[in-house]
Amino acid sequence: MIFPFSNNFITNNLITNCTTGSFNLLFSAHAAQAALYFRNFAPGKKKRKMNAVYTILLLISSNIFMTLAWYGHLKLQQTGVSSHWPLIGVILFSWMIAFAEYCCQVPANRLGFEGNGGPFNLMQLKVIQEVISLIVFTVIATVMFQGQALHWNHLAAFFCLVLAVYFVFL
Repeated sequence: MIFPFSNNFITNNLITNCTTGSFNLLFSAHAAQAALYFRNFAPGKKKRKMNAVYTILLLISSNIFMTLAWYGHLKLQQTGVSSHWPLIGVILFSWMIAFAEYCCQVPANRLGFEGNGGPFNLMQLKVIQEVISLIVFTVIATVMFQGQALHWNHLAAFFCLVLAVYFVFL
């Protein structure tokens, strides 16, 4: 079904009107108005923006799971929960968490990659992921391991990462 104000509706009717030689003035004005609407507020642009939002949200979720998979077992060991687990048990536990990470990471990369209609190239995706990873790690590390303090050099490194994001988008 072709809906009014869709690209197919406009294209089909403009071609029909041009090939038959019949120009309905009212329809032509309607089509021109719709064409202007789609040029200024193209659904493709909105979809790319939403893909950017979904990509970043999925990357944040992915990095929360990743940080918990990589460092959560250390907190479990500190609290005594996993202190008697064999190494293979800790690895399997971390892999279960990492599975949830991949369930967020793979769709984030697919949605965000410009080759799939997303807004980011491969370098941009990687830099965004690294910045999100360090921010998530910092928040989780300061909450879970309260003895870890932020120093000036950590803040300087974060500033450099923000600069990296800026430069990758030039």
